[in-house]
Amino acid sequence: MRPAGVERGSAPGGARRRSPPLAAVYLGLGALALGACLLSLGIGHGDLGDPSLRAVFLRLRAARMAGAFLAGSALAVAGVLVQGLFRNPLASPSVIGTSAGASLGGRIALLGMQWWLLGGRVPWLSPDLLLPLGCVLGALGALGLLFLVAEVRDDIVVLLLTGFLLSALFVSLEGFLTSLAQERWELSRAVLSFALGDVSGVGPRQLALALPLVGFGIGLAWTWSAPLDLMLSGEEEASSLGADVQVVRRWVVIWTSILTAAAVAIGGNVGFVGLIVPHALRRFVGLSHARLIPAAALGGGAFVVACDVLSRVLPGRSEVPLGVITGIVGAPTFLWLLLKHRRESYSF
Repeated sequence: MRPAGVERGSAPGGARRRSPPLAAVYLGLGALALGACLLSLGIGHGDLGDPSLRAVFLRLRAARMAGAFLAGSALAVAGVLVQGLFRNPLASPSVIGTSAGASLGGRIALLGMQWWLLGGRVPWLSPDLLLPLGCVLGALGALGLLFLVAEVRDDIVVLLLTGFLLSALFVSLEGFLTSLAQERWELSRAVLSFALGDVSGVGPRQLALALPLVGFGIGLAWTWSAPLDLMLSGEEEASSLGADVQVVRRWVVIWTSILTAAAVAIGGNVGFVGLIVPHALRRFVGLSHARLIPAAALGGGAFVVACDVLSRVLPGRSEVPLGVITGIVGAPTFLWLLLKHRRESYSF
C-alpha cells in the first residue's frame, strides 16, 4: 500500500517518472549478484592456475563470498524493515540497539577465546563458533532489554530513544572491552578486525549457523509485507485498516534483530548497507514491501560481495577492512541519493 496520492514511479508536481518493469529489476539485480560472486571467486591471493591448490583457493573464496552475500542480504532486509517501521527512509538497523548488542557479544566472545586457549574448553562447542554465538546472544540480550524498557504498547518514539540509549551503552562497554584486549597483541588484532568488518575468516560452521537465521529471517519478514505496507500510512490509519500495530512492531523488531545478529556474526561491523540499499531500490520497485524485500536481499548481497572484492584489489600490504570499504562507498552514495531526491522534490 502506498500513501495517498503517491503512485509508483511518480514524481512531485505531476511529472511521472518511468520505472523499469519489476521483472527487469530482479533480473538486473540477479545479474549484478552473479557477476559479483564470479569476481569474488576469481580474484584473491593465490593462483588458480596451480591445479594442486585450485580447489583449496576456490573453497576458501566460496565461503568468503557466501558470507559476504549473507551479511549483505541480512543487513539490507533489516534496513527495509526498520525504515518501514519508523516510516523514515533514513533509518538504519542500528537505531534499535541490537546491532550494537551483537557487536558487544562478539567482543565478549573474542575475550572468551583467550580463556578457551588457556585450557577452559567446552566439549560440545567448537572454538570457531564462539564468535557467531556471542553475536547472536548479544543481539538477543539487547532485544530483551529493549522490550523490557520500551514495551511494545509504548510510543514509537520511546522505542527509538531506548534503542539509541542502549546503543550508546553498548558502545561504551565495547570500548572498555577493547581496552582490555590491548594486553595481548593477537587479541587486539582480532578485536580490531571484527570492529572494522571482515569476512575473510568465514568457514563452513559459521555459514551453517548464519544461513538458517538469514533465510528464515528474510522469509518471515516477507510474510509481514502487507502489515508493513499499512504502517506506511501511519499507525492510527493502519490500526483502522485491521493491522495490530503492537504485534507488527514487536515482530518487525524481532526479525530485524535476528538479521542484524546473523550479519554481525559473519562479517563484524559493516555499515551503510541497511541504509543505502533499500533507499536506492525504492526508486525502481516502489514502496511495496513484498517487492522491496526480495530486491533488497539481492541488492544487499551483491553490494557487500562487490565491496569485498574491492577490498582485495586495492594496493597495500594487507587487505582494506570490509567495513571501511562499505563506508567509503556507502556514505558518498547515500549523499548523492539524498541530494538527488531533494532536487526532485523541489522540481515542480
